[in-house]
Amino acid sequence: MTRGFLKAGHLPTLFSAFLYFDISFMVWVLLGPLGVAIAQDLHLDAAHKGLMVAVPVLAGAALRVVLGLLVDRYRARRVGIGAQAVVIAGLVTAWLLHIDSFAGALALGVVLGLAGASFAVALPLASSWYPPEHQGTALGLAGAGNSGTVLAALFAPGLALAFGWRNVVGMAAIPLAIALLVFMVLAKDSPSAPAPKPLSAYLRLLRQRDCWWFMGFYAVTFGGFVGLASSLTIYFNDQYGLPPMTAGYCTAAAVFVGSMVRPLGGAVADRVGGVRALTALYAVAACAFAAISTGLPSIWIALPVFLVGMLALGMGNGSVFQLVPQRFREEIGVMTGLVGMAGGVGGFYLASSLGYSKQLTGGYGAGFLIFALLATVALVALSGVRRRWRTTWSELYGAARV
Repeated sequence: MTRGFLKAGHLPTLFSAFLYFDISFMVWVLLGPLGVAIAQDLHLDAAHKGLMVAVPVLAGAALRVVLGLLVDRYRARRVGIGAQAVVIAGLVTAWLLHIDSFAGALALGVVLGLAGASFAVALPLASSWYPPEHQGTALGLAGAGNSGTVLAALFAPGLALAFGWRNVVGMAAIPLAIALLVFMVLAKDSPSAPAPKPLSAYLRLLRQRDCWWFMGFYAVTFGGFVGLASSLTIYFNDQYGLPPMTAGYCTAAAVFVGSMVRPLGGAVADRVGGVRALTALYAVAACAFAAISTGLPSIWIALPVFLVGMLALGMGNGSVFQLVPQRFREEIGVMTGLVGMAGGVGGFYLASSLGYSKQLTGGYGAGFLIFALLATVALVALSGVRRRWRTTWSELYGAARV
């Protein structure tokens, strides 16, 4: 981290955005690490397990657009406080109601989706404080809140074994409340944040090709990351017979790699250009998940390949968001919501497709192979837009590396 970066923005806001994002993401994917215990208690098959862990991801995708619009109109700090309060209330209510059905688990998943929508609060809040040459690093650090998924994978299975999964749902409200208090004290809205625009101005974004390109690219990188974070505990338990706690530790290792390298992905993209970074990362991800689709015979062989794949996806997340603020700085709130929504849709697809692959074919290989093909499609598409972006962006949007 350079001296120029430290002087460029507002570090207390950057830290509070990271913590808000981190704890929210821990809660967002909570049903994944708890999935083995919930499935045993509610007698769920593979398809139902896949759908259960995918619903929070889809709900988060839809709610990111809503929060993105609210952030643009009412500023990020105010929206963040209100959204976090709703999630805390929902967790406490779910705990008191003592969920005992698949429908109840899906309803809880919708509440958890609002925690996942924190992406549309934290990233615009951090982005608005930093100039274009530091966007990759700033959004990489704020986006490292992805690491909250590590906390869920590490602690949720053991806590469920000790206290029951329903009580873990209630316990999750405690760190959320602490993060909310820190956010209220430290976070400040940037005075240079763009003024609100009418809804029609943002609907026009969907008419621009670059908006859809970013949505597609992030659907692969972030969709892969969060889909695996939600599904790997169940996958390791089913595929390799690991106990829930051991499966959670393996999941935490993979998710830790993917979340911790997001700032690195942003910093590398600042240095070499987001397009060049993404080109290499999509190629690595496609190879890794194609290998996993073959059904690697041992967890000791599979886990290192997952680590490589998650590293590529995590760095890809940072690289995409090195590019987005350069192209859509004035509409960053809504663009964060739209791109984040696409990432959530990608995660919903991956998590649910793995469950249905297991249900229909008896294995997970088809689900992973299709995802590897999607990474390949993203690589080819990126090659197609590379020349246009590099020749037009420097003229229109400034001197940051594309």
